[in-house]
Amino acid sequence: MKHISIGGLDVSRIGLGAMSMSGYYNIGAGSDAESIRTIHRALELGVTHIDTAEIYGPFVNEELVGKAIKGRRDQVVLATKFGLVSHAGGGPGIIDSSPANVRAAVEGSLKRLGTEYIDLYYQHRVDPKTPIEDTVGVLAELVAEGKIRHIGLSEAGPGTIRRAHAVHPVTALQTEYSLWSRDPEDKLLPLLRELGIGFVPYSPLGHGFLTGEIKSPEQLSDDDWRKTNPRFIGENFLRNLRIVDEVKAVAAEVNATPAQVALAWLLAQGDDIAPIPGTKRVARVEENTAADQLALNAKQIERLNNLTPAAGERHNEGNMSVIER
Repeated sequence: MKHISIGGLDVSRIGLGAMSMSGYYNIGAGSDAESIRTIHRALELGVTHIDTAEIYGPFVNEELVGKAIKGRRDQVVLATKFGLVSHAGGGPGIIDSSPANVRAAVEGSLKRLGTEYIDLYYQHRVDPKTPIEDTVGVLAELVAEGKIRHIGLSEAGPGTIRRAHAVHPVTALQTEYSLWSRDPEDKLLPLLRELGIGFVPYSPLGHGFLTGEIKSPEQLSDDDWRKTNPRFIGENFLRNLRIVDEVKAVAAEVNATPAQVALAWLLAQGDDIAPIPGTKRVARVEENTAADQLALNAKQIERLNNLTPAAGERHNEGNMSVIER
C-alpha cells in the first residue's frame, strides 16, 4: 500500500472507515467478530489509517476499534471525532465543541480506544455556539499535553478553516467527496492546498451507490437511513443509476470493479487525498484496497470527470443544516 502525507501526517493512501460496523447501514447481520477480522485484514493489507467517532453507536464503535487494535497500536494512525455528543447533560446528537466538552470527550475516547493518544482528532461538526478559536485553542492544549497529535475538522467551510488554522495548524479536513459529490473541487480543495491541509474524503463510494450493487431502493432495509437520503429516492435514484452505468463501463475496460474505479479516480485527484471507504466485510476491504494498484488512463479519468452530477442533495435537510458551505 502506498503512503501519502496529509498535512504532515503519514497515512496509507486508502484508509478504513469504521462507522458501518456499528449498524449505520444495516447491511446484513454482521458481528463484532467479523468487524474485528475486517480491521485486522486491513492492517495486513497495509492500511494504517482507521477512522471512528464517539457518536458512532454512540460510543460502541470506538470500543470495537479499541479491541481490534489492541496489541497493534503502533500499526495504526487512529482518527476519531468529537462534538456531536454533549457531555454536560445534552447527550448524543447535541452539537457541543465548548472547551469543557472537548476535554470530557477526549478522555472518554482515549479510554474506549485503549490508547494514550489519538493521532488525528476531528471536530465532527462546527459548533455555531462556540467560536472556532476557542475549540482549536483547547485542542492545541491537548496536543501540548500529548493526548492528541494532530487536529482535524469535518464539514467545515472555508472561513472556519482559515480561522482554525490561524490558531493551530489543521492537519486534515474530512468531508464527502466522490464521483457523485464533487462540491469540494470549487473552493475547498484549492484552499486546503493553499494552507497545506490534507483531505480525507468520507463516503468515497457514495454510501455504496457507486459499487453498482444497489439497483433498487427496495434492496435497502426499512431502517436503513439511506431511505431518507434524497439521492436514493424516486426519480433521483433512477437518474443516479446512469452515473453507475458509466463507472461500470470504465470498470469493464480495466478489468476492475466499479468500486475500485471510483476509488482510483479519487486517488488520481491528488497526492494529498486519503479516502476512508467504510465496510465491515473482509471481502470488501480486500476489494477496496486493491484500488491502490489500479491506474486509470487520462481518457478514462476525463470520461469520469464529465459524468452528469448526482441528482439530489447529498444528505437530507436535517443533516445538511449542520454542514458548513
